[in-house]
Amino acid sequence: MNRRNLLKAAGSALLNGAVIGGGAIATLRPANAIPQAPRAANDARLLSFVNTHTGDTYAGAYWQNDAYAQEELAAINHVMRDHRSGEVRDIDPRLLDQLHTLRGAANATSPFQIISGYRSAESNASLAAASSGVATRSLHMQGRAIDIRVSGVDLPRLRDAALAMNAGGVGYYESSNFIHIDTGRVRRW
Repeated sequence: MNRRNLLKAAGSALLNGAVIGGGAIATLRPANAIPQAPRAANDARLLSFVNTHTGDTYAGAYWQNDAYAQEELAAINHVMRDHRSGEVRDIDPRLLDQLHTLRGAANATSPFQIISGYRSAESNASLAAASSGVATRSLHMQGRAIDIRVSGVDLPRLRDAALAMNAGGVGYYESSNFIHIDTGRVRRW
C-alpha cells in the first residue's frame, strides 16, 4: 500500500469511528488528558446601572458570544459620562469585567448606583480643588474608575468583595456611602 492510500485508509477509519461512536477519535487524546467541560454557546456578562446624577439607566449584556458588544459598550459609556460636562469617554472594559465579578461576589441583584464614572479633566480639577479626597491624576479621567454602591448590599460587604478580587484599587468612603474601584495597580484606602 502506498503512502496516499495509507493516509486515505487512516482518515476513513477515523471518520467511521467518529460516526459510529467516537471510539477512534477518543484514542487520539492522551490517556491522562482531562476532558474539557463543554462551553456554553453564549456565556453573556450582564450588568445594570443607574446614574444617581442623571437618572440614566443601563441593563444588558456587554459581553456575549466571546466578544465585547460594541453597541452595549457605547450605551454604558453614555450612562457613565461626566454628568457635569456631558463629555463621554470609552470606559475600560476591564472595569466592566471587575464590576461583573463584583456583582456575583457580593450577590448583588440591584443595579450598581453610579456616583461617579468618567470625569473630564476640568471636572476632576474642580473636585480636587474642593476636596482632599480627589486625586489630581484620577483614573476616573481615563475611564478606568467608578464610585458605586448597591441597594441591598451593605457597604462593608461590597468593599470586602472588591478587595477579595485583588484586581485593582479599592477605596472605602463610608461617610459618603460608596466604594471606589479601578483598573490600576492593586491598592486600598
